Amino acid sequence: MSRFIIRGRRRVGGRFTPAGNKNAALPMLTACLLTDQPVTLRNLPLIADVRVMLELLDGLGVEARLQGRDVTLRAARVRRARLDRELCRRVRASILFAGPLLARVGRADIPPPGGDVIGRRRVDAHVTGLRALGARFEGGESLTFRAKRLRGAPVLLEEASVTATENLLMAAALADGETIVSNAACEPHVQDLGALLIKMGARIEGLGSNRVRVTGVERLGGADHAIGPDYIEAGSYLAAAAATGGELTIDGFGGHEARAVVGRAFARLGLVWKGADDTVIQPAHELFRVRRDLGGAIPKIEDGIWPMFPSDLMSVAIVLATQARGSVLFFEKLFESRMYFVDRLIEMGARIVQCDPHRVVVEGPARLSGIHMSSPDIRAGMAMLIAALCARGDSIIDNAHVIDRGYERVDERLRALGADIERAD
Repeated sequence: MSRFIIRGRRRVGGRFTPAGNKNAALPMLTACLLTDQPVTLRNLPLIADVRVMLELLDGLGVEARLQGRDVTLRAARVRRARLDRELCRRVRASILFAGPLLARVGRADIPPPGGDVIGRRRVDAHVTGLRALGARFEGGESLTFRAKRLRGAPVLLEEASVTATENLLMAAALADGETIVSNAACEPHVQDLGALLIKMGARIEGLGSNRVRVTGVERLGGADHAIGPDYIEAGSYLAAAAATGGELTIDGFGGHEARAVVGRAFARLGLVWKGADDTVIQPAHELFRVRRDLGGAIPKIEDGIWPMFPSDLMSVAIVLATQARGSVLFFEKLFESRMYFVDRLIEMGARIVQCDPHRVVVEGPARLSGIHMSSPDIRAGMAMLIAALCARGDSIIDNAHVIDRGYERVDERLRALGADIERAD
């Protein structure tokens, strides 16, 4: 297993263009199964999770031609509907094959999805939603779905699950009649998937709201679609720059809504962005101060369903808060294991009180010192990288491949911005 070796106290800054949105790319790759015509995806993030999804598609008989950041997929014939068990263990997004396979061939056999262990990650919303469209389900060693023909129906999701919403959008696109998904997720990457499906001929209304209407069509065609930028990656690099005192310009943040949602939390930590349209400029700050709430109360940064602060940025925001002057309460509502990595930050010298599995209080600024640690998941791994970048001395982070699952060539791209980081076996 490879590791990262980081020599801290180097400013990260310059210009950065984020890759395509990971959480949009993964469902879009499975959407190619809905048609026998070519689907071209542009601005594909070249990360480990994408490569695993391409391997899964290859196992189903999908032809893929990858050129740079563009991939053209053609599922002219789907040879099988059972996914490879070992590959499924490596990626959470394997569950996204359920809807397209059901719609295309009437069956899907999916071994239990893997991915990051950040708490319980239920598949109940997928099962109940697809059952509502007429699918039969069996559990056990695999998640097995069967349906002679999917039929549109009203679906009230028990939670606003992103991947369950995406599965239902894809399944309902070819179902008979109308499907109305209530309590649907409305994140930018869900909207981006919907935009691709509409290009393929799907009839979808209400994207961006929590009530989406899908009218099934007889068949879908090919499409050419550019994946939107990854605002999670952009936010991570902005945190790295701020924590190390550098100035960073992001070209292509991901739209006004994403900028407002992420920028709101950064502003609570005393960081104000400049720039217009899709460009974000974060000036260098030798010291930034936490902005207290009205009445002088300690501010709270909490995640939740969109447009709340995204859970995928909580870990890096906690590290950023260790370098801000003041106190902040972080409330992680979605995953009970997301915050366990803060033990490593405390070992580095951070002043953090872990109240319970969901809440921590951070008081900064803290002088961090480099240590040897191991990445437990994608986002915690990136947070550890940021902590190491602003720490005194050297740090070693094992399990570099975990970070590679969500961040493209992270060591090369950080070096281009001034970081002293190398990869070693």
